[in-house]
Order: sequence, then C-alpha cells, then structure tokens
Amino acid sequence: MTAAAPPPVIVLVRPQLGENIGKAARAMLNFGLTELRLVSPRDGWPNPDAGPAASGADNVLAEAQVFDTLADAVADCTTVYATTVRKRGVTKPVLTPEAAAREVHASAGRSAYVFGAERSGLETDDVALAHKIVTVPINPEFASLNLAQAVILLAYEWSKGVALASPPDVPLDPPAPHGELEEFVQHLVRDLDKSGYFFPPERREMTLRTLRTALTKTGWSYNDIRMMHGIVTALGRVKKRQ
Repeated sequence: MTAAAPPPVIVLVRPQLGENIGKAARAMLNFGLTELRLVSPRDGWPNPDAGPAASGADNVLAEAQVFDTLADAVADCTTVYATTVRKRGVTKPVLTPEAAAREVHASAGRSAYVFGAERSGLETDDVALAHKIVTVPINPEFASLNLAQAVILLAYEWSKGVALASPPDVPLDPPAPHGELEEFVQHLVRDLDKSGYFFPPERREMTLRTLRTALTKTGWSYNDIRMMHGIVTALGRVKKRQ
C-alpha cells in the first residue's frame, strides 16, 4: 500500500502583520495543515498580534519556524508551488489550486505552498525558485484576495483528499402525522371564524383552501404544531382582554 504524501508546508515570505500570520494559521488548522514557515517576517517573531487572530490555532504558531531566505525554508521540499499571478521573465507550469492539490497528494516528497507579502506578493526571484505557479481564477475587475483567503483556498483544496471530520449532523424532528396538522388547521379556522376573517362569506371556501395549501407546504413537526397551537390560543386571549 502506498503511503500517504506528507501534508504541504505553508511558507509566508516577508509577512508584514502579525495579525495576518495568525489568520493564516487559523486558515491552515481549519483544514488540517499545521506546519508553518516564516521567511524574514517584517516585525520579527514571535509577534504578539498573531495569537488573538489565530483564534485557537496556537499550536501552529508555537511550532512555526523562521528562516532568513526562501531557499532555506524549502530546502527539504521536493516540489515548491509559488502562489502568484504569472511573472514576466519566469516560465513555469501554471496550475489551479485543485490541480496543485492533486499533485501534492500524488507526490512522494514534501511540498510547499509559498505566499508573498500582503502588499506586494512574491518577488520575481521568489517565483524563479519555485517549480510551479498556482493561480486562483478570480474576477479581473477585483483581484483582491488577502493573505488568509489565499491560504484557505489552497488548504481547502488539499483537504479534499484527506479524511477530515465533518461538523456533527443535527437530526431534524420527524414530521408530524397529518391528523395533528389537521387539528391545528381546525383550531386556527375556528378562531378566524370568530374574528370575522373570512369576509365576504362567499369567499370563505376559496380562502380556506389557500390557507390549507400554505400550511401543508411545510414539514411541520410535533413541536412546531404545538407551538402554533399556543400562539393561536395566546392571540385569542389577547383579543378577549381588549
């Protein structure tokens, strides 16, 4: 049996704000990635602004490694993906995040997703060091992904190939028998009759048919019907007080 490929590392090159590093760590951990590498973070490391923004992804920040150069950060990686638009003078295969994720899962070695600084992205020399470019198809009129958004897009595509736990399903209440719904309809009609709702009288049958059609469209549960009985009863009491 072929061993699963190791998860990709996330490399942030010259990140500027600790808050953005924390948000990137949060995005990583949501989809099962834990190895974060930082290349020359502008404000040094550790950064006190990263923790609150990580919203609990503290283990990712605690284990983050810092490097002076991108070459050092990816020295143990067999495939390096630069996340950027095409760079002039740099000819590389260009992949979507989905295609890159498939390659990462099929690889026998360690892969790296490399992201540039918030303001300027990766420089040409950074991209030249990578093996391939990953570009997100985006609205050309508004190409404005922030760092954490870019990280979460690639992390999500990678996560499709691993077994992550889904949020627990919340069971829905079973629908109530039609007889219980009919009792509520009759309760409602009695009160509507008392209030003079069905006017003029010759339209009563048509109005009642429309009302019944609306009520039977929903999947009323026993608790739903019990609540509606209570509402109609309460409204009747209010009218009597007046």
